[in-house]
Amino acid sequence: MFSLTRAMGDSLSPLRIRPLRLYLGGQAISVVGTWMQAAAQSWVVWKLSHSTTMLGVVVLLSTLPFLVLGPWAGVWADRLNRRQFLIALQLVALALAVVLALLVQTGLVQLWQVGVLSLLLGMENVFDMTVQQTLVVDLVGREQLRKAVVINSALAQSGRMLGPVLAGLIISTLGVALAFWLNALSFLVVIVTLRYVHTDQKRRPDSGNAFQEMWEGIRFTTGHPRMQDLIGLLILTTFFGFASLQLLPAFATDLLHGQAETFGLLQGASAGGALIGSLFIAPLVLRMRRVGIVIGLAVIWVGSWFTLFSLSAFLPLSLLCLIFTGLGTTVVVTMVVGLVQTLAPQAMRGRLQSLLLVVSFGFQPVAAVVFGLSASLLGAPRVVFIAGLVMLAGAALFLLFRLSLRTWEIIPSSEHAEQEERAKKE
Repeated sequence: MFSLTRAMGDSLSPLRIRPLRLYLGGQAISVVGTWMQAAAQSWVVWKLSHSTTMLGVVVLLSTLPFLVLGPWAGVWADRLNRRQFLIALQLVALALAVVLALLVQTGLVQLWQVGVLSLLLGMENVFDMTVQQTLVVDLVGREQLRKAVVINSALAQSGRMLGPVLAGLIISTLGVALAFWLNALSFLVVIVTLRYVHTDQKRRPDSGNAFQEMWEGIRFTTGHPRMQDLIGLLILTTFFGFASLQLLPAFATDLLHGQAETFGLLQGASAGGALIGSLFIAPLVLRMRRVGIVIGLAVIWVGSWFTLFSLSAFLPLSLLCLIFTGLGTTVVVTMVVGLVQTLAPQAMRGRLQSLLLVVSFGFQPVAAVVFGLSASLLGAPRVVFIAGLVMLAGAALFLLFRLSLRTWEIIPSSEHAEQEERAKKE
């Protein structure tokens, strides 16, 4: 217990940095608004169409920009002043939220309008999420980065849990339009905090060739085995794990014989596990030196619990499985994001972060189609069972055949150059 308390206290040490406190304070409010709008938007789509297909189409429109624009977002994040760029992006998101609020408030909203706004917001999110992660490095430096990523993740998971709950209360009592208005106000809070945040960013000169700059990021990744390992393990988790969660409605009704409340419990269990992972588990694993083994075992953990979940027809066991999958997924994502930003040269962090976004979100439309079609042919439980086995076996193969991954340790920053040089020789 003392070890956990000390680990959590140490993981919060970046909050002593005033610019980070200001930035995360604004983000804490904004992320609640973002998830509140996401839930309210789904409700609007459902009331307009009563179609699960249209719900999927709107999600597809919001995630497709990550695949198309993701590789380019990092180029601009490395070129521009990130703080000013992020302020501009908040103004765009604010305008989109206001437009949707007005359409809903006046009763003029139509399905195609929601789709267009979802696509535009997805385009904004590609750049917004890339800049946010790289801005954290500018605020805290390399030494405190991984701890700051854990704090940021905890805020994101808290918003993921709280936002939909608030949206439900607001929709049922005050009307759905208010959820969009409140989200618009949350962007104003972020803009105000960013005005008082000063960063130490070393901007990359504009070469005039965006494609070449993007390719430099890809070439850096292909030349560093540890970066390849991290991205490979992340793909296993996001492609097979995140896509499995889209099938939860089928589990709620067909396997667990429940209704909407059962689906809500399944979603809440996954989000709750992610929050527990951010608050209690991630601070502990940050203290472990053999990070390659930790991430590999975390992916095996996630795959094992997804496999068990696919076989469960008992609601308490299903909820427990999803809590544990959410816990492990958060550990994988937060560790990979922190390590990639730590290993990346300062002038290339935006481009490498955008590659992670392509892996985490850009492939989701592809995964959605693959898992949807597979579930219609094989059934949702069998598809999730296979996905769990793929995660489990894939991570085991990484640990079995990548000896250097098993022996990889986090070392002081003064030794980074020597470590990277050794990695290139593998």
